[in-house]
Amino acid sequence: MANVFSSQDTRLAAGARILLPAIWLGLIIGISLIEAPLKFTAPGITIPLGLGIGRLVFAAMNWVELVIAVVLLWAILKSGVDRAFRTLACGLIGVLIIKVVVIRPLLNQRTDAVLAGIDNGGSALHVFYIAADGLLIVGLVTALILGVRRWVSVRPGVGGAAQGD
Repeated sequence: MANVFSSQDTRLAAGARILLPAIWLGLIIGISLIEAPLKFTAPGITIPLGLGIGRLVFAAMNWVELVIAVVLLWAILKSGVDRAFRTLACGLIGVLIIKVVVIRPLLNQRTDAVLAGIDNGGSALHVFYIAADGLLIVGLVTALILGVRRWVSVRPGVGGAAQGD
């Protein structure tokens, strides 16, 4: 009974290995590269308001990233995953964990200090967060390339249909 859905399950995992990095990449581009810098250029935005919005947005983004990472972990445990993709996915998950467990709490402390008027803002911690997102962007693009190459190599014919169908 355990093997009844194995073929469908493997196809689902293969699709997830393409879709999840694409969604994760879009999330990082949309939030980290577009929303975050633009937020502070909005008319009437104050530093405390921008920091408060940023904290909420990045907390939500990090939860979504964690969900994506858990599903991606499931997808790499299925058959048909080569060592390069598995290693890359584990590296991506490791960078995410460092970003969420180490860097974000430190940034939250800085935000608290700025909001309390104890600190003026500027911090090298943001560089570490940006570097983590940079690593994720490069890794996710690589994961997409590997996932698509794998998908194409196991799907003979045009558009994934077997020749003669």
